[in-house]
Amino acid sequence: MPQLLRPFLRFSPLIATALAAVAALTGGAAAQAGDRPTLTVYTYDSFSAEWGPGPKLKQAFEANCDCTLDFVGLEDGVAILNRLKLEGPSTKADVALGLTSDLIPEAKATGMFTDSRVDLSELEVPTGFSDPVFVPYDYSYLAFVYDSESVENPPKSLADLVSGDPDQKIAIEDPRTSTPGLGFLLWMKAVYGDEAAARWEELRPRILTVTPGWSEAYGLFTKGEVPIVLSYTTSPAYHAIEEGTDRYKAAGFAEGQYLQIEVAGVLKETPHAELARTFLSFLVGKEAQAILPTTNWTLPVRDDIDLPEAFSDLVSVDRPLLIDPETVAKNRRAWTDEWLQAVGAR
Repeated sequence: MPQLLRPFLRFSPLIATALAAVAALTGGAAAQAGDRPTLTVYTYDSFSAEWGPGPKLKQAFEANCDCTLDFVGLEDGVAILNRLKLEGPSTKADVALGLTSDLIPEAKATGMFTDSRVDLSELEVPTGFSDPVFVPYDYSYLAFVYDSESVENPPKSLADLVSGDPDQKIAIEDPRTSTPGLGFLLWMKAVYGDEAAARWEELRPRILTVTPGWSEAYGLFTKGEVPIVLSYTTSPAYHAIEEGTDRYKAAGFAEGQYLQIEVAGVLKETPHAELARTFLSFLVGKEAQAILPTTNWTLPVRDDIDLPEAFSDLVSVDRPLLIDPETVAKNRRAWTDEWLQAVGAR
């Protein structure tokens, strides 16, 4: 308290009482603010990073929810499911955001998710999407992105990649922890079937490294340590818009590109179920969908979102590849073991 006020307050009990009441009201307001619910969302680190969509989505959602939105960034999409399995019902997560449609049966098998109650009827996703539990919020196609200043003849097919020059290295992600890594595992299986193990062995000499997640692999690529990296058809849009360069390009493959649909779900044990469902509805609303393309560098699940010109220059995918999620669930462990044996990753 300022020294000059103390003598005055000694002779002004009514003022002192009034100030005490104001302080009590202020303290009560602070307590109420402190009681605002916190919605904890497990996601991957590039989503929650300051350059990702997390901060903008947080600002937009908190403007209307009277809550705190807390993104917890984990290594990658598969790592989110691994973390939830480890934590079980005691998880602090209210929402899991960043799994892919390939993982839906496995995620449901944990018994940890509940119905979203979000209307998906107006959403536009290649090959279609319908599920009572998980909500699709964006999608893209896997692609090998290359540096056009060092790669003169990029692969034009998966066969070109597999049998290409072993001195021209690539970086890929681990299917045990990473959704693009899992997607590439499924891409190889979708194209080669029972011959996938042999094709992995043929590809092995080209693999410089297998990283736990996308961020590490793409970081090596942008630092010039590897000329080709497993990423997405949408990745060149980032470089065009943010850096003003068309140096980095995605290779279109004759066999088709594997489709990755990202989904979010509400955890059954959350004490904030309705708030979590409100967040998922917000995620597929126009405001959030307009944020995702130029922060997460993916495609929206609504057809009323205006995309920057750079998105019109992306690889056009005529053949989306996607393995039925139930088939993935039944075979993921065996296919991963096949990959481990062929590639030698540990």
